[in-house]
Amino acid sequence: MKIKIVFVTNMCTHYTRPLFEELARSYDIEFYFTGGHETYWHKQNELKLGDFKGRYLPGFFLNSKFKITPSLFCLPIRTSDVIIKTIDDRFALPLVFIMAKIFRKPFIFWTGLWEHPQTLVHKFTYGLTKFIYEHADAIVAYGEHIRRYLVDLGIEERKIFCARHITDNSVYNQPVSEQQKKELKQRLEISQEEKIILYVGRLEEGKGLNYLIDAASTLTPSPRLLFIGTGSKEEFLRHLCTVKEVRGSFMGHVPNEQLYLYYSIADIFVLPSVTTRDFKEPWGLVINEAMNQSCPVVTTNAVGAAAGGLVEDGKTGFIVPEKDSSQLAGAIKRLLTDDDLRAKMGMRGHLKIKDWTPQQASLGFQQAINFCLSSNRTKE
Repeated sequence: MKIKIVFVTNMCTHYTRPLFEELARSYDIEFYFTGGHETYWHKQNELKLGDFKGRYLPGFFLNSKFKITPSLFCLPIRTSDVIIKTIDDRFALPLVFIMAKIFRKPFIFWTGLWEHPQTLVHKFTYGLTKFIYEHADAIVAYGEHIRRYLVDLGIEERKIFCARHITDNSVYNQPVSEQQKKELKQRLEISQEEKIILYVGRLEEGKGLNYLIDAASTLTPSPRLLFIGTGSKEEFLRHLCTVKEVRGSFMGHVPNEQLYLYYSIADIFVLPSVTTRDFKEPWGLVINEAMNQSCPVVTTNAVGAAAGGLVEDGKTGFIVPEKDSSQLAGAIKRLLTDDDLRAKMGMRGHLKIKDWTPQQASLGFQQAINFCLSSNRTKE
């Protein structure tokens, strides 16, 4: 008989669906989704379901960030073997944790947090979050950077397991012909000779895009900055490009299924994220996506994919200090002026991302589940 699992998280996306389907092949697992309203999720993106048992739970909002989901009280926790919960959702997390403890079921905490936010609300909830870290039966983390963070907090290391943070590579590694690239550049009114620096994501403070524009303004010849995404900083960033005399193209939202075309024409992909009071880049799956098209990466040390080992400085990309336009410009210039280095770095990234699969991602969960059940049997 398969191990029965209740898995509660905010939503099923194009990047979590392959992992959920992989777990469903090994376990009798039911997914319950409480979100879909997150600020980082573009409203034009489809909320997914897949080849697994799962459903979205209705609820109501007390404010823009606090959703009450009463049907969580009806979860089949009593008849399950293991409970898994992600760090999102201020209502669902403590409730599911308490219910797991009441029914004495192993509780696994899946987290991508590697620095606790410093807003007033987050400072208030820090104690509860740490309590859950301490009393979870196992923790699944995005990468080694989170394991280090948790160990520094005093969390027992033997119960922390890393699961590779993945996306669906098949969506992004599709072949693109030279003719397709030429036609896309023509449609974007970009000359064939221009160097393209691509950014994909939200246009918000935590993404550090002002530092990218500052860096680009010092480069000669000036590259084309291609921004894909929307956000509250768009008007500011457009103005900054004008003031700094940087050629910036703002594309708005592009469907996930079409992004591979843009990665294919980019000379460099840059994710210049910075730490703010309420944000530190948990991972940056756009880096996974870019690597699928052999696009070399420049990012900062405030990005999880860099701290967690996907980006290897000088090998699969360059990692520069956050909020440092000068070093960011230096890394970009080095790649733009060295065609051989750019090609080699892109190829190394492409080869590495091939191993970041749902099968590999599921291993951390399997280890955590086995650890929980083994520890539970020992207690009995």
